[in-house]
Amino acid sequence: MSERHPIIAITGSSGAGTSSVTRTFENIFRRESVSAAVIEGDSFHRYDRLEMRKRQAEAEKAGDKHFSHFGPENNLFPELEQLFRSYAETGNGKRRKYLHDPVEAAPYKQDPGTFTPWEDLPEGTDLLFYEGLHGAVVTPEINIARHPDLLIGVVPVINLEWIQKLYRDKNVRGYSAEAVTDTILRRMPDYVHYICPQFAHTHVNFQRVPVVDTSNPFIARDIPTADESICVIRFSNPKGIDFPYLLNMINDSFMSRANTLVVPGGKMELAMQLIFTPYIWRMMERRKRALGAI
Repeated sequence: MSERHPIIAITGSSGAGTSSVTRTFENIFRRESVSAAVIEGDSFHRYDRLEMRKRQAEAEKAGDKHFSHFGPENNLFPELEQLFRSYAETGNGKRRKYLHDPVEAAPYKQDPGTFTPWEDLPEGTDLLFYEGLHGAVVTPEINIARHPDLLIGVVPVINLEWIQKLYRDKNVRGYSAEAVTDTILRRMPDYVHYICPQFAHTHVNFQRVPVVDTSNPFIARDIPTADESICVIRFSNPKGIDFPYLLNMINDSFMSRANTLVVPGGKMELAMQLIFTPYIWRMMERRKRALGAI
């Protein structure tokens, strides 16, 4: 953690909805004139798309049915921790981009599914912002969770997470339902060992819970809408959270536990704005004081 060079990390599984949280923070940064060095978690995968497919085929041939993007062997965990450590100490570090599709790849004149070269972070940023799978990973070798000043988990209930992944991968990426289901099953051991444990380290968790039937996510035709959901917001340390203010500002919200606020699904972005804008204010004020003391 660092007052001069703070880090915010959003962590969640594929299909969890971390991208929507990122958009909320982008709005806050723009409104509050905060300059953020943005890090995409996919850029810390070890292999590009073609190499990953090759290694997956080799793993399956060797009898490994659980080769996935979620585990340490296919990610650059030490390099990600080094980036967090370096940024916290100096405000500098290295990043690259993973080019998901032809639109992202076109400006770089590269194929989709490849990485751009490593480059230095922009100079003079106010904070580092990470969004991806592994912002709070802890293993015997590394502890990424200790570095961010604000750690946020995005964790829809598992059936909703699967529905969102199935919908995205089928309709946006062109995969078959069978292929997506195989991916979900292949990732399950790493999901249990490397994704779920992260949410014990997060400072705030957002869990969207549908209030419609999602009992068989593999036949769902659409994603439950925000208005067909509630959002459960859990604070690891509720000290300093103005719950009466939040309850007053967000209609139909209520407290389910002393550290847990429940809001209508359609109010999740409003809740994030109300909760995290003061976080950013305090973070920037501490940074200003720390830099002034040098």
